[in-house]
Amino acid sequence: MAYFVAVALVPPNIAAVLFETEWSLFTANVVRLGLFCLDGVGIGLILLYVHRRWIDAAPATQARRILAIGAHPDDLELACGGTIAKLHDSGHEIHALVMSGGEVGGDSSRRPREALTGGKLLGISSVTVHDFPDTRLREAELEMTQVIEAALRRYNPDIVLTHSGNDQHQDHHAVHVATLRAGRQHSAILCYESPSVTSKFLPQVFVDIGDYVDVKVKAVQAHRDQAGKPYMTGDRIRGIASFRGAQAKIGHAEGFEPVRLLASAVGDL
Repeated sequence: MAYFVAVALVPPNIAAVLFETEWSLFTANVVRLGLFCLDGVGIGLILLYVHRRWIDAAPATQARRILAIGAHPDDLELACGGTIAKLHDSGHEIHALVMSGGEVGGDSSRRPREALTGGKLLGISSVTVHDFPDTRLREAELEMTQVIEAALRRYNPDIVLTHSGNDQHQDHHAVHVATLRAGRQHSAILCYESPSVTSKFLPQVFVDIGDYVDVKVKAVQAHRDQAGKPYMTGDRIRGIASFRGAQAKIGHAEGFEPVRLLASAVGDL
């Protein structure tokens, strides 16, 4: 659209130059003012177009499939929302499993819907929310393993994202264990950072999310039921992204612990 606006403004500007001497002073000033306003609008649209093109992620040479697995409805947005949004914009396909509706920590009638909203904002192709018991996922490790195995067969992902083993939340740790059991033959598993990771969480893989921090914040804030939690604030999210960015020697990043990481699975991600 900005291109057409720029082209459309050329004839009136040329006409103004050619016929200015034939107009009265008042008419000329009115024309100049009108063209000044139109030119300003056109330049603004061009700059907006250029900016949006600049933040677009480079298209991947080979599209990958990613399976992201979380314990609760807001886990993926908090832990790897920037990475997921960037992968989507690069042309990759992302699917998500959420193991519980988060009924103990919030409103079970709202949280699954918010998971769908947050996933849509990030560009996730499908979000499946299961009803395993919140805060007691350890009791359902076998069933979760079977659900994850089925998802691995269905989506055949190149990369699996899940909770870290260095996480003090019992549900997060249970999902980590279930994922490793289900993906025992999978060659690319990355563990993300949640607000409850311990000091033993040591990321060695970093994804530049400099252009996606605001997208991540917006997706997290889609979980309105959890709005009062301190780790849901934009300041906290940006602070962690800045800290991980400093470790990676870039502006903002998300960090991952690799369980296994096959180079050909990652490609040009």
